[in-house]
Amino acid sequence: MSRSREVDLDKPLEGIGYEKQGGIATITIDRPDRGNSLTPAMQWVMKAIWEEVRDDASIRVAIVTGRGERHFSTGFDVSEASAEDAEDVFANRPLEDAVFWSPQQNRVWKPVICAVNGLCVGGGLHFVVDADIVLASRNAAFMDTHVNVGMVGALENVGLAKRLPLGTALRMTLMGRRYRLGAERAHQLGLVDELVETPADLLPLAEEMAQQMLENSPQAMALSKQAVWGAAEHGYRTALEHAWALLRLHWQHPDFREGPRAFAEKREPVWDPDPNAGLPDDGEDRDE
Repeated sequence: MSRSREVDLDKPLEGIGYEKQGGIATITIDRPDRGNSLTPAMQWVMKAIWEEVRDDASIRVAIVTGRGERHFSTGFDVSEASAEDAEDVFANRPLEDAVFWSPQQNRVWKPVICAVNGLCVGGGLHFVVDADIVLASRNAAFMDTHVNVGMVGALENVGLAKRLPLGTALRMTLMGRRYRLGAERAHQLGLVDELVETPADLLPLAEEMAQQMLENSPQAMALSKQAVWGAAEHGYRTALEHAWALLRLHWQHPDFREGPRAFAEKREPVWDPDPNAGLPDDGEDRDE
């Protein structure tokens, strides 16, 4: 069993800002005096936030960013490694019962935009490699320092190997602090989807993109996201079969009929936020 902690999202949160407005949840790593580094206790805050993003139908899109203009996140705060809370991170437990930083690790199928406002190191890469769209300011850079402090570069680095050429992912992993992948090069290689000039330009762009996503069927986006991410997890034929199953599943949802009807009637569609609408009581689990 996970030793997860109860987190009240209506109270001030440790090291993390969380706001909801108009269908968009904004999550901000908020320790600028410590390089927006991560502590063991913050993982349970992130878990609670992602669970709400996943389960609250009023939340349609999420944005993840960092406070300030220098650091998105400098990763796990190694000064906290000997604290009592560190056991919750390093305990010998299976992955699904131990790591809850990112949307993928919490089975969130709503769109997630990551806005990288500065240096991103180590554990901060969780949010980058598991986001759907990555924006970055030109002062951003990406680095992995696990091996420098005697740790294995594993989870985040597997994500890097999915989004970068293998040689670049290995260079980051094996050279540690001796290699920084700059924003321009990260954009060229596909780790970053769009660059902006300054950190101040990030949130307006992320919010504009999120607003545009609010126009879409929530369930169609969720199943489309599962299909695309499934392509990275399976062979081509298996991924196509998975995508076909998801496509057919959506035929039962009211949004499948509402979209064409609204288009024909020249009006805005009224989407059904219930992911289970139209399914029989024994319908299959959409997260599988």
